[in-house]
Amino acid sequence: MSYSIAIDGPAGAGKSTIARQVAKRLGFIYVDTGAMYRAMALYLLRKGIAADDGERISEACKDADITIEYADGEQQVILNGENVNGSIRTEEVGNMASASAANKEVRIKLVELQRNMAAKKNVVMDGRDIGTYVLPEADLKIYLTASSAVRAERRHKELTEKGIECDFDAIERDIIDRDDRDMTREFAPLRQAEDAVLLDSSYMGIEEVIDSIMELFHGKKGE
Repeated sequence: MSYSIAIDGPAGAGKSTIARQVAKRLGFIYVDTGAMYRAMALYLLRKGIAADDGERISEACKDADITIEYADGEQQVILNGENVNGSIRTEEVGNMASASAANKEVRIKLVELQRNMAAKKNVVMDGRDIGTYVLPEADLKIYLTASSAVRAERRHKELTEKGIECDFDAIERDIIDRDDRDMTREFAPLRQAEDAVLLDSSYMGIEEVIDSIMELFHGKKGE
């Protein structure tokens, strides 16, 4: 029997950090769905396709081969045979990922791979619609959120520490716009699953959030 934990929430809520650490503690595989969508976005950008060109996105995504592999315990996102870990974390790719993720063909292609992984392995998966669409039968569902100001502050700090000049107000506007796109898209929009546990990390430390999820999971298993 395989176990699955779904962690959903808006951009910048800390889903990837939390999911990765929970998976490590449990010895599960962390499936970074956001990285998979970013890899698709990178593929589309390299093809010169605009974010609003739905027809070309639908057609082009069929030729993108995206997989997740592990080497020495480290996740590698493979796009058509190339490790693209170092190319998918830019703002441009992030914005394209949000736009292209609204395309039904893109989502159908990637969801099939994600479900296949969850059927065979113990996984922790994070994204926008894991508990509502990708893994509706997940053993534990978490909806992780934080205020837009807190999320913008985290992103601003991250970019500043990397020596990248950025504007806090612009970052928060981008986050709010991304939330709106994710929540209003027609296909599998971002929302809290009815049976998901809400965790607001605005005033919680990373360890507090991880401990809460671990406690919830062991409670589900009856341990």
